[in-house]
Amino acid sequence: MTTVSSPSVTEQFRAARDQLVSVQTDYEAARANFEWPRFEHFNFALDWFDHLGTEAESKDREALVICEQDGTSTRRTFAELSARSSQLANWLTEQGVKRGDRVMLMLNNQVELWESMLACIKAGFVLNPATAMLGTVDLQDRTDRADISWVIANGEDAAKFQDVTGEFTMIQVGDAPDAQSSHPTLRYSDSYSASETYTPTQETPADETLLLYFTSGTTSKAKLVEHTHTSYPVGHLTTMYWIGLEPGDVHLNVAAPGWAKHAWSNFFAPWIAGATVFLYNYTRFDAAALMDKMEEEGVTSFCAPPTVWRMLVLADLNRMKTPPKKLVAAGEPLNPELINAIENAWKTSVRDGFGQTETTLQIANTPGQKVKAGSMGRPLPGFEVVLIDPATDEIGDTGEICLKLDPRPVGLTPGYFNFPEKNEEVFRDGYYHTGDTAERDEDGYIFYIGRADDVFKASDYRLSPFELESVVIEHAAVAEVAVVPSPDPIRLAVPKAYVALAPGYEPTAETAEAILKHCRDGLAPYKRIRRLEFYELPKTISGKIRRVDLRKRETEIHSADGGETKAQTEFADSDFPNLKG
Repeated sequence: MTTVSSPSVTEQFRAARDQLVSVQTDYEAARANFEWPRFEHFNFALDWFDHLGTEAESKDREALVICEQDGTSTRRTFAELSARSSQLANWLTEQGVKRGDRVMLMLNNQVELWESMLACIKAGFVLNPATAMLGTVDLQDRTDRADISWVIANGEDAAKFQDVTGEFTMIQVGDAPDAQSSHPTLRYSDSYSASETYTPTQETPADETLLLYFTSGTTSKAKLVEHTHTSYPVGHLTTMYWIGLEPGDVHLNVAAPGWAKHAWSNFFAPWIAGATVFLYNYTRFDAAALMDKMEEEGVTSFCAPPTVWRMLVLADLNRMKTPPKKLVAAGEPLNPELINAIENAWKTSVRDGFGQTETTLQIANTPGQKVKAGSMGRPLPGFEVVLIDPATDEIGDTGEICLKLDPRPVGLTPGYFNFPEKNEEVFRDGYYHTGDTAERDEDGYIFYIGRADDVFKASDYRLSPFELESVVIEHAAVAEVAVVPSPDPIRLAVPKAYVALAPGYEPTAETAEAILKHCRDGLAPYKRIRRLEFYELPKTISGKIRRVDLRKRETEIHSADGGETKAQTEFADSDFPNLKG
């Protein structure tokens, strides 16, 4: 009698990956045939990355390439990163880091970031990535709420922890530790003395906590999102599918370290595919230099937020002779004008997608499919998406984006850490509630409306800030814009645009009139921008606009007199005879 052994977790994971790659341009087949691999035990670094580091076809392929402005670069193969992360995992264990300990990573785009992530995954340490932009107050809050016991940071950032209280050990990269440090300090460079052979002491439970990510905090205090050894490492199969990544691709994603999107496209998705992660470090963004470096390194796949895409368009996309053919955008929805400009230059559609820190990619325009201007696309394999009317709880073609929990998608957070009230709110009635609203057309394409907290009523019409902003941003004078409701005695509220000007434009009445006229020509009467103010937009530390602050400001300025008071650089359509009515 012959006994057939069950496929290993590595084989099962590879089969799920290969199935999506094989139907990359066949959306219907991908939706119909994909099933999440559901593991009892799984460790991305041990069961998958180390496999890439040993198999003949991938071990000598570059896994990570980091280029600097001065022309130098750091390059590591899958085999090299596999061995180095094992060495680091051994050393961290020798220093006393225990399974389940919380490790904050405050590193830039440097090889130590990828080494540390892999090492911590191997040994079962819980990762809390953090941006180097954080100050003392934020660091105190985060080390407290995430229960941090170890911090890996560069010398200049380690100094920020001097006044942060708590029992944690600093592991300093680069410069020698400061003798005056208020916390025990170790040297990262000492890790090179450890063995490059790592032997795990136990299997890794699939539902064990791996990541703790703080959200951007656009509408409230940043929440702490938990992810497991499968919710991101396995869940990002959908992100890989959206981008269209395959073995051998060279993928560039411009997201900053410390935020979930960095892990999405600079760690999990490309390495699931066996692709190369490419980074270009610069002190000041230079669109032309970035495109030159992309050309030089043969970048085949590119992801950037709309702000970066706009700067590339202004710098002339035709600068690249062999542009990447896999183009995606995330962070904020793209407007049709931007999509057309990119397609005209690079002869490839830039494909939008939708996900959250709480999930992997849920909705997207996938490879080979028709792209509808302004649409996020359709639900990805493994996600069942419904739109629920917040007022009636009815499922229809307009409402809050919600995910069915039966069966529960793998790429979904188990919940917010230490926040049971919020978990009860978002996981209810058999659905996960995203807090974002959208509408679906007759072909199943989903169009973003906005955060539920941002959509507002004016003259009894429900208005989407994004829809209005997409028109305002088309004016050449506008670099960035946020639309919020402004109190009005007759209409309840009117749309007001807060505008950050493009270089070369002044905050004058003439500029305001030109923008308001442009909006009048591009919007239906009930959607018209009635007020405009030139203003520096408040943002979260991750760069997202805090419309909640602008709404509060509008209440403070206008609620008492119904709009008679004006800010210093504020204008109304009624100020201009040609725009009244």
